[in-house]
Amino acid sequence: MNTAPDSSAEHDPEDLTPSKSARKREMHALQAIGTRLVALSDNELATIPIEDETLREAIDLARRLNARGGLRRQMQFIGKLMRTIDPQPIEDALQALDGKHQATAAQFHRLEALRDGLIESGDGGINAVLAALPQAEPSQLRQLLRQHRKCLAAGKPSAVPRKLFRYLKSLDEISNDY
Repeated sequence: MNTAPDSSAEHDPEDLTPSKSARKREMHALQAIGTRLVALSDNELATIPIEDETLREAIDLARRLNARGGLRRQMQFIGKLMRTIDPQPIEDALQALDGKHQATAAQFHRLEALRDGLIESGDGGINAVLAALPQAEPSQLRQLLRQHRKCLAAGKPSAVPRKLFRYLKSLDEISNDY
């Protein structure tokens, strides 16, 4: 006599509720979103579409808390509140912020590489800068390079790399405005 359940019987997927582990993973994911919201700056948080006033107040309170235990409980409360709303608009806004941060970091690294190439190549690297940023003034680039060489020859620390980076960044911002 076979008392094992019939494995060929079809089960309706809608009848199955998520497992306890799946529910906990979802709750932790929502709490992680809440943690990211608390860590944002005021300007970044203002861009996130949080329509639930209770959630907004809970996030503001968590940003003011210093006690670890209180902050942990507040984060759990934020996770609980996140379960009552649709988190998709918040997730989309956080992804958009991540994209902005990545674009800013890529721009920063590109300008650093341009600056470092100019310093290493000297006057020969000016053409590379002019190819990337046509509105750059070659005379200003040469002047900054001369200042850098004088500082190095005198054994002093040079502030020129920083000045050069600021100059390249301002040129890049001007070119992006067009």
